Amino acid sequence: MGLQMEARCARCRRLNSKLFLKGEKCLTDKCALEKGRQTSRIPERRMSQYARQLREKQKLRLRYGIVENQFRQYYEKAEKMKGVTGEELLRLLERRLDNVIYRLGWASSRRQARQLVSHGHFLVNGRKVWTPSYQVKEEDVIQVKDKSKKMDLIKQNLQSSVKQTPPAWLEVDNNLLKAVVKRLPEKEELDQEINASLIVEYYSRK
Repeated sequence: MGLQMEARCARCRRLNSKLFLKGEKCLTDKCALEKGRQTSRIPERRMSQYARQLREKQKLRLRYGIVENQFRQYYEKAEKMKGVTGEELLRLLERRLDNVIYRLGWASSRRQARQLVSHGHFLVNGRKVWTPSYQVKEEDVIQVKDKSKKMDLIKQNLQSSVKQTPPAWLEVDNNLLKAVVKRLPEKEELDQEINASLIVEYYSRK
């Protein structure tokens, strides 16, 4: 519920960062954040190190549409992994099924992808998955359920995303509405707009 208490565009303006919460609109000149940047002449106020850490954490959490407790669980899981904690955190979030559906262009936003997954429109390795947080693995086969291929919403999303290229770690056939996880995302393919080290500092401050 906490994610719904504030208008989506207001969250982007508050964090001064595109969270891509409204799909295609975020990529056009209708983006409220871009309009605000063009008209605002007020310089951004100085922030403490703690404030920067908190803002970076909020940016990432809201971008993927995750509540606070779940985000902390992702961090704790990343902390136990062998790699760099910040990178592993970003990799875990990228591997969420709702994010993969969004990256493939089958949904206009992560929020919409989350709803589509929850309504059972996708199969993973031939089995229906209703859990948006499902972690995809190498060689997983993801496809749109046969009955769902006729949905106008998915057809519209494919038309809108025709110019978008899915990340190299995903292989997609939009004629069959089928995709394969070729490998896990590499460091260079993770969200470069997020300073993950600040998030690690935030959770390590105590």
